[in-house]
Amino acid sequence: MNSAPRFDPFPPQSQRDILSQSARKALRRAARAEEAGAAPISGSIDILRDAGLMLEDGATAPLRTAHALMQIGAANLSVGRLWEGHVNALRLIRLYGSVAQAERAKQVIRQGGLLGVWGADAGNPARFEKGVLKGEKIFASGLGTVTHALVSLNSGPEVQLALIDVTDPARGDASQWDMLGMRATASGSYDFSGLPLEDDALIGAPGDYLKEPHFVGGVWRIAALQAGAAAGLIDAAASTLRDMDRLEAEAQLSRLMQVLMRIWAGMALVERAALADADDHAEETLVSTSIAARIYTEEVALDAIKAVEQSLGLRHFTGTSETGRMARDLSVYLRQAARDAFLQRAARHALSSDQTVWGVFG
Repeated sequence: MNSAPRFDPFPPQSQRDILSQSARKALRRAARAEEAGAAPISGSIDILRDAGLMLEDGATAPLRTAHALMQIGAANLSVGRLWEGHVNALRLIRLYGSVAQAERAKQVIRQGGLLGVWGADAGNPARFEKGVLKGEKIFASGLGTVTHALVSLNSGPEVQLALIDVTDPARGDASQWDMLGMRATASGSYDFSGLPLEDDALIGAPGDYLKEPHFVGGVWRIAALQAGAAAGLIDAAASTLRDMDRLEAEAQLSRLMQVLMRIWAGMALVERAALADADDHAEETLVSTSIAARIYTEEVALDAIKAVEQSLGLRHFTGTSETGRMARDLSVYLRQAARDAFLQRAARHALSSDQTVWGVFG
């Protein structure tokens, strides 16, 4: 075993309080205007910038990153989605890029840039041939806000990452994003056809993007956002019930508290997944822990949505309902791809022997 410290279930207060209360309130207040397109989401990104969060990569201070994701997710899930992509991009550049490329990414951030990871392909996948880009990406979050995207090219086991300037508004099309939630992320397609691809834009070698434990093993960041957003939804529902003088009903207290306890358990699992690679565990154990955190927080978040609907009734479904907006965003965000395949992968490892069943707690 190495000498890395074991998991501390009660990290120092300085690690838990990443965003000030005023910053969290500002993020939450901005969410409705951002959803309606009345305010740019870049204003909320600036709040994170002022909090010193833009050079986080999820590895340098994993607990800090996990708690920041929870706090941002509770306040404004769309902003959390964009920041998680930024963190992921910076992590991948530092993992697989050169020192010069990592320094260039840092300079982009310091000059006001926002990174993203765009990996989804459709009928015309993004690729490059003879130094020229072709095709497009879909579900590209942050159109008009993300300045440089880490794009996966030539899909398959030899997928290649490239960091590309995506500030040309003529190439992005957010009109395809007709989801009921996460509208403020301005997700859509981005056409790369005809753009030149310089060699120094390529990050790492073909296939690096899919390497573990950093590919699936990084989904604890998604779990952190899910847990935070679920907690934020419960908090908003409790606030509404207090204002209505209905929170003291035993049924309300019991319904919401049972979910909140499980959210807290999910947060603890997220913390353990975030810290797991500091300990001497097998690669697949680390991956399984992240998968478990993501799936567990997804299930709890779905129960949180149900509990809030039952507690608030029709009031939750009005057009101006704060909990309704938060639940719409959370419902869309929870629908990540390959859930069943992830669960089976984690199960095959965790249940393979009497040692692996203990996971990172053994």
